[in-house]
Amino acid sequence: MQSSAMNELAQGIAQYIAQHVPQQAPAVGPLVAKLRARYGENLRAVLLYGSCLHSGDLKGLFDLYALVDSYQAAHANRLAATMNALLPPNVYYLEAELAEQSGEPEGAVHRVRAKYALLTLADFQAGVSPRWFHSYLWARFSQPSALVWARDDLTAQLIHASFAEAVCTFVKRCLPLLPRRWTIADLWQEGLRWTYRAEFRPEQPERQQQLFAASKVYYTVITPIALKALKSDGHGAVQVGGTAEEPLFEAKIAPELRRRALLAWKLRIVQGKALSLLRLAKAAFTFKGGVEYIVWKIERHSGVHMEVSPFLRRHPLLALCFLSLRLYRRGGVR
Repeated sequence: MQSSAMNELAQGIAQYIAQHVPQQAPAVGPLVAKLRARYGENLRAVLLYGSCLHSGDLKGLFDLYALVDSYQAAHANRLAATMNALLPPNVYYLEAELAEQSGEPEGAVHRVRAKYALLTLADFQAGVSPRWFHSYLWARFSQPSALVWARDDLTAQLIHASFAEAVCTFVKRCLPLLPRRWTIADLWQEGLRWTYRAEFRPEQPERQQQLFAASKVYYTVITPIALKALKSDGHGAVQVGGTAEEPLFEAKIAPELRRRALLAWKLRIVQGKALSLLRLAKAAFTFKGGVEYIVWKIERHSGVHMEVSPFLRRHPLLALCFLSLRLYRRGGVR
């Protein structure tokens, strides 16, 4: 986002996100309090994304991002800080108690659970921009995400600007994958399909449709603004028909550019699966019940059920290798 026109349009996306993406999730409050106690002044912001953002399911596992100023200040262990910097993010387990909700018996207490990814604000900003080849961060945060806590107003502005950057990066990277004419639903569903392939998380085709349907208004509003922002920077598309509810767009992209983009996505798929395995290996040691987490992650995203012996539970890296091979043989990796 270099031109002033593009910056202005991106600010429009950020403004919409700041006003319309959920800002409060009561069940997350105790989790945020624990993160603030754990990281102190080093903590800049806490983000919430994923299914629990929309459902508020207290029995679910909340997906949080804890953004800090420094890896060194966040870790007492130098090796953990180094690994966090070399292959961000590190993933950790967190739980807290939530007092009774309205309509519940007095004294009722829920235990809320989360996994949180630890990342510096600087790495987060880089990861949602075109500077990051892989889609790990810009694909996640182009989707509705909530800023549930920020250290100050400047940090909040930077986070919402980063959400807007993620949207523009996603649209720019996914445009060459589409036919010449397409709808907003086509853009996001096809883009999500490719980003899932670029990680160790295959999803059923209806998953992309469900995600789009759940936030259709969000995508319908931000996509035309992103297209205008990209057009001012030499990319984008124009509306050529359709209806107000389902506009039809056209992007004139040279065949050579489409071929290069397709090659780039094929490289992302290879790179992404390798990085996902490495991150799972880290999580086996940083996540309480690490092997159980790997099994849950595999089953949730591939539908393949895995049984793990007590021996493998004691040896996380060996379990990761064994489960990955078994998953591949069962067709869970595509």
